[in-house]
Amino acid sequence: MTSASSTAHTLVELDDATRVLVRVATVIAAGTESEMRAELSAAGSRAPEAWIEEVILQSYLFAGFPRALNAMREWRRLVPVNRSASDAGEAQDLARWRADGEVTCRAVYGEMYERLRTNIRALHPALDEWMIVDGYGKVLSRDVLDLSRRELCIVAACAASGQDRQLHSHLHGALNVGIAPGVVEAALDAIADLISENCLQSARMLWARVRGK
Repeated sequence: MTSASSTAHTLVELDDATRVLVRVATVIAAGTESEMRAELSAAGSRAPEAWIEEVILQSYLFAGFPRALNAMREWRRLVPVNRSASDAGEAQDLARWRADGEVTCRAVYGEMYERLRTNIRALHPALDEWMIVDGYGKVLSRDVLDLSRRELCIVAACAASGQDRQLHSHLHGALNVGIAPGVVEAALDAIADLISENCLQSARMLWARVRGK
């Protein structure tokens, strides 16, 4: 069910469904179980269930498997059946995932793409392979949710967990995939009550730097 979801979906305002997604991404990354339960309980009636599931699935890349598993466990209590297309029979098409991953990663990083690949390979070639094939190919290129909303949720997860280096990259990435600056600012406002004051201030400072202010 992957097919380079790197087709940009321009976001010019933070609609209610997208606000729900960034809040879900935030609590998965850094919230308590009760906060996660509350946000997921409120989410189902305000955003497509398939979108919410995609945010939960991609969260393992930015919050780790334990938090992703806990979030899906809470979600399954609310929505017992996976209503998105089944992945059960999907073949492990590494060549397709790699090709999709390269397209999606390039969309996010723009002119910094080649430097990113060089830097990650220097850390370890396996990390570069996993980033492209697993991260940007197998997960972030899934066509159930557009790349712009995925990227906004990544911004929220990185802000919540204090991952400033990655947050800086994905703030640039948000602009690269067509998210209007006002939407990024609205997303940070939308999660202000869910993250620490230090993380919020740091995220806003980084955003100001990205915007050149």
